[in-house]
Amino acid sequence: MKKIGIIGTGMLGSAVGLHLLEQGYPLTVFNRTKEKTVNLEKEGAKVVESPKEVAQESDIVFTVVKDASAVKQVSFETNGIVFGNHDGLIVCDMSTINPVESKNISKQYFDQGISMLDTPVMGGPNVAITGNLVMMTGGNKESFDQCKEVFNVIANKVFYLGENGTAHAVKLAMNLQITMLALALSEGITLVRGANIDPKVFLEILNSTYFKTGMSENKAFKMIQDQFEATFTLDNLKKDISTIEETSESFGLNLPMAHKAKEIYESAVKSGFGNLDYTGILAYIKKINEKN
Repeated sequence: MKKIGIIGTGMLGSAVGLHLLEQGYPLTVFNRTKEKTVNLEKEGAKVVESPKEVAQESDIVFTVVKDASAVKQVSFETNGIVFGNHDGLIVCDMSTINPVESKNISKQYFDQGISMLDTPVMGGPNVAITGNLVMMTGGNKESFDQCKEVFNVIANKVFYLGENGTAHAVKLAMNLQITMLALALSEGITLVRGANIDPKVFLEILNSTYFKTGMSENKAFKMIQDQFEATFTLDNLKKDISTIEETSESFGLNLPMAHKAKEIYESAVKSGFGNLDYTGILAYIKKINEKN
């Protein structure tokens, strides 16, 4: 079996790692906050002190970090991945970053003789732990083929989209759907509450129609009970919305709703809701209505 490395063992990286360990893959991990590697170490992962050591120990290294700046840091700065280069090393970036940045990072890797693939995913830690993510991939096709067996363990659907940057562009488009659905659900719930209607009725009707979604079926009933345990934080979604706007501007596009959503999510984070699940945008909308 291929030896796997993970750099960034937050909620998603940890869940992916635990699933790979369960499937018998040798796993080496690094995280700046060592406490976040404890569960993986208990299950048999080797914890090391730098991204360089992860690369030295691995055939495939997944980076699962906050943004493009963090990807570049663990890749190219002191004791970064490139300093652990060896024949056959492939780097797979599971972060959510600007596709233009992804192309630049992949070029830097190429110059070091390393193949890099975009491998962003849809689905939270609760999905990753069972290997049922949806993965979008971009980059060298030969490298993709070499990793396909591992990708099929991590995800139940894997889409190869072409050159570096393509997968991250689609990932941002997917996160834009999450953004708008969370807002639409939250404002719908707020509207029916304002009419003194039980929001459960609204959700039951919504879920009886063509317009139901996984979010309205699986998360909305928790939302109306003010249950916002994070699988993907509001703060992280706010970061991704900023990346969406940066990307659209680099493509010469105007996405007016994305721009407005960015303002709303930024205000929610400033108001102290950033550590909630992204569906906690409902709590922010509830708060601003209490002021009226």
